[in-house]
Amino acid sequence: MKNPVEGVVEGVVKGVMNGDPSGTELVRIVDAARDLAPRMIPGDPADFLRWLGGPTLIRQVGRDPSRTRIVSTLLHANEPSGLVAVLRWLRNAMVPETNVLFAITSVEAALAGDGFAHRFLPGRVDMNRCWLPPYSGAEARVAHEMLALMRQSGAECLVDIHNNTGHNPPYGVGPLPGAAELNLVALWGDRFIHSPLQLGTLVEATCDDFPSITIECGRSFDPVADEVAYAGLVRLLELPHLEIRRQTAPIRVMTDPVRVSVRSGFELAFGDRPDRDADLTIALDIDRHNFERMPAGTAIGWLRAGSEWPLEALGEQSDDVSRDYFEAADGRLISRRSMIPVMMTTNRDNALADCLFYIVQ
Repeated sequence: MKNPVEGVVEGVVKGVMNGDPSGTELVRIVDAARDLAPRMIPGDPADFLRWLGGPTLIRQVGRDPSRTRIVSTLLHANEPSGLVAVLRWLRNAMVPETNVLFAITSVEAALAGDGFAHRFLPGRVDMNRCWLPPYSGAEARVAHEMLALMRQSGAECLVDIHNNTGHNPPYGVGPLPGAAELNLVALWGDRFIHSPLQLGTLVEATCDDFPSITIECGRSFDPVADEVAYAGLVRLLELPHLEIRRQTAPIRVMTDPVRVSVRSGFELAFGDRPDRDADLTIALDIDRHNFERMPAGTAIGWLRAGSEWPLEALGEQSDDVSRDYFEAADGRLISRRSMIPVMMTTNRDNALADCLFYIVQ
């Protein structure tokens, strides 16, 4: 039986992703009606990615073809809930209210090794940190081309679906806290982190073009997170009208994020006791504090005797305020003041590649 994306696969990402700057076609365009017969779409996400072969925009026509919505998934290759939700939507032959562009980006990284094991490929660049100029490097060139295609669509909104590695309720993140953005968040959850930090994310690049938010829907590989992602996706794609002038649902807005990370060159571990080989050991259950007010004096973990200060905490002004929030006490790292942490992780690789957590107001 003919592969439903045969012919499309021939447009696989060319040499740029392998370091050849002469490549010109970086993002494949797939027409859902023509190329993706629901009965022939693989049920296994990895099989589906193998069919796509590389960064892809899937176009699906809606009841109102004059409008378009964008759903981004798999910017981080170890966060598959958005991909699972999109695959389920397509296999169920659902018809959206408007046209939809499904952006599926980190295909190569998701298929590496045992599959969905890497946030991004070792030695490469985080795909959600290269959406702002200058567009240098393989991942950034893919982002630049995909961004141009998204802008050409005249979309009315963009939702970028992610997972995280700690215990969290569903929540949204974005650079603008407008009515449209908060109404989009409400399709998934009731919390929004207003973040002006410049990290090079997709939503930073598109927020001036159309309402753009990130949705964090729970832990990777958790069936509950998959259900959260899918239920919100259905609500978005079946929504007749996105209200942009007034907020229609109560949302708890958190502001002024401070990004807490381990300084370069320091060893990190997670455990229920100090790790002798680590400069900083974080408690295994630290993520229980996510979205809760953590009082001053709360134990975060342990510091190795004789080690220099291992933390960095950067806000919008890029000043290190880590010692305003944390202090050492008898070999332990404790909170110096009351704070609300979010996105706390217990995954060492993610913590070193990105950050430990954020503090919000």
